Amino acid sequence: MDITAIGEILIDMTQTGATAEGIPLFAANPGGAPANVAVAAARLGASAAMIGKTGDDGLGSYLRRVLRENGVDTAGLSAGGTTTLALVSVSPDGERDFRFLRGADRALREEEFPLSLIESAKFLHFGSVSLTASPARETTLSAVQAARRQGVLVSYDPNYRASLWTSREEAEEWIRRPLPLVDVLKLSQEELELVSGSGGLEAGTAALADLGIRLVLVTLGGRGAFYRLEGRTGQVPGVPARVADTNGAGDTFQGAVLSCLCRRSAGPLEGLDAAELEEILAFANRAAAWTCSRPGAIPAMPCLEDLRPAADR
Repeated sequence: MDITAIGEILIDMTQTGATAEGIPLFAANPGGAPANVAVAAARLGASAAMIGKTGDDGLGSYLRRVLRENGVDTAGLSAGGTTTLALVSVSPDGERDFRFLRGADRALREEEFPLSLIESAKFLHFGSVSLTASPARETTLSAVQAARRQGVLVSYDPNYRASLWTSREEAEEWIRRPLPLVDVLKLSQEELELVSGSGGLEAGTAALADLGIRLVLVTLGGRGAFYRLEGRTGQVPGVPARVADTNGAGDTFQGAVLSCLCRRSAGPLEGLDAAELEEILAFANRAAAWTCSRPGAIPAMPCLEDLRPAADR
């Protein structure tokens, strides 16, 4: 297995428009950041598995089917309770506002999935939403520790959702706790200050590298991505896109990066230099731009064929 993701899998109730009377219209899109990363990586050529919990309901069955149809191993998915919903309102410029109706995702327990899905992977990927409530919090941290013991690389996206925490101080405590166990960190510029204590790209990523994080990636929206790798920093420009919906763009970026790293014959991070990394990030920026140009998260994600130059298709 290349990538195993652990965490929330849910339904994004995404605003798609409004009636003539101004009543919002919503589409039930499959989502959840770790699930998005797994699908993005699988569409771009990696083998991927998902560990999480859906409701024992029709929406849960739908989510499992979507993962299977996209080539993601669902042996790590359990079911019980009600599927989690995220209400996603979209502004005219494509930016999102999230409100969660929590259900099964926060009830994941370690005994509900095979640890072999972690131990056999090149990367374990997780986010911070599963750190907001027990028992998913303890399960996720235990999974990360198991990955480290087995020499599995750890990828982390501390996707901050203020409405899921009782305070910013609580969020800072739990979001920062796994950092010393992380190899690849992807975060937005807005999250950089919360996680590192500094909003500056150079200073913030340096503080994170001091914790032992080998590769730090900061997504900058249309301006591309900033990176810190083994003491070197740089920025790769973004790809212009007509934005329909930014939901899932960062997850597509992360899935693209991880899929490229997993294809390296020397190993995901061994011998990686700035020039090769910049090629990977340029590819990931193209993938994220593709997702931004279409509504929804998983339904909007590209496959490898979509990202080939038109002359090569």
